[in-house]
Amino acid sequence: MKALISAIDAIDDIEVYGRVKSVQGLLIEIVGPVRELRIGGRVQIETTEGEQLAAEIIGFKNGHALCLPFGQLAGVRLGCRAIFQRSDGAAFPAEGWLGRVINANGDPIDGKGPLPRGATAYPLRQNPLLAHDRVRVGDPLDLGVRCLNTFTTVCEGQRLGIFAGSGVGKSVLMSMLARNTNVDVAVIGLIGERGREVHEFIQEYLGEEGLARAVVVVATSDEAALMRRQAAYMTLTLSEYFRDQGQRVLCMMDSLTRFAMAQREIGLAIGEPPTAKGYPPTVFTELPRLLERAGPGTPTTGSVTGLFTVLVEGDDHNEPIADAVRGILDGHIVMERGIAERGRYPAVNVLRSISRTMPGCVPVEYRPVLAKARELMSIYADMEELIRLGAYRKGSDPKVDRAIAIYPALEAFLSQDREETTTVAAGYQMLEAIVAEAGAAD
Repeated sequence: MKALISAIDAIDDIEVYGRVKSVQGLLIEIVGPVRELRIGGRVQIETTEGEQLAAEIIGFKNGHALCLPFGQLAGVRLGCRAIFQRSDGAAFPAEGWLGRVINANGDPIDGKGPLPRGATAYPLRQNPLLAHDRVRVGDPLDLGVRCLNTFTTVCEGQRLGIFAGSGVGKSVLMSMLARNTNVDVAVIGLIGERGREVHEFIQEYLGEEGLARAVVVVATSDEAALMRRQAAYMTLTLSEYFRDQGQRVLCMMDSLTRFAMAQREIGLAIGEPPTAKGYPPTVFTELPRLLERAGPGTPTTGSVTGLFTVLVEGDDHNEPIADAVRGILDGHIVMERGIAERGRYPAVNVLRSISRTMPGCVPVEYRPVLAKARELMSIYADMEELIRLGAYRKGSDPKVDRAIAIYPALEAFLSQDREETTTVAAGYQMLEAIVAEAGAAD
């Protein structure tokens, strides 16, 4: 009954409409009553093909509304009716959404029938929780991946970025995290993803077991910029819903870079000045607004642990989006092409990866073990070229000798198959045994 009442309340009392005045590129100029024109407002344009094209007001010019469409412009002509909507877009999520695949509008695309409608409307552009209302991050969260559990331990409610170039193994790592992380619900946003890879990720990587406790939001690369941006908003909106039900939520998004690219298209369409690498100022305004929605909840709700991938262009980890995201999140995981090329997966460079909740969340007895392992890996990394060339003579430096001796065991420890899982405690114990063996040999 509550869902029916909310559906009735969403129906507009009166129909207010304007007319299409011009179309330039993807930008639609609409003439209409000034009191109905607001940023973020939704418009339904009646096309000549008898269909309705959804659009959003993104700016104004000479008293007219500038809109971008959510779909193709085919059938839009001068003088088309444009009906202004009262709602700016909201989702009505429910528990029955688990195990489903939806698009940016919250419509099912998995062929399993309609979705149940929840009783409460969740705005797609929800404001983040106030800082003083949040609790602190919780206990260490078991991700099931050894190298992350030990060297970049994540706490419940933390937000981490996964930085990698294309083809380095982000999708496989995401599937491992989605299946193995010790949470109640996973909300996965595939933003600007290749259409071919959507089914591959869901069926092969995620699997039935992973999908059963997840909701997947999909906006492929061929969809309009507004759809790609809204898919990111929908991902955080669903995470907030399950958080408010008292559940521990894992929010995963692939990728923030494509969200930023969609916002760049929108900003440039209305004439914003391009700044670093063509990104307009609104990109760097929208990123923190989106990312701050994840994190710890209030004392009466659950939490949203965020894992967001960043597709670094040309393997440049200092490009503008990567640099901006690093300053917002609570840590970063760096994946490198060189590690992937030598066949070690996940291709995580633990020396360049940081979790800002460490060492506070690591048991005291294992802190010296982690420090020693990092030291030995750092020594080997500094001498790696000389070692591979055969220019280093054994016995020249005891520390380097120890690093060379422990290197194969550490590489085996950091490598992990897709179907394999390791708990936090087991990871610490395995690492402790490796470091202890190296010390005994020394």
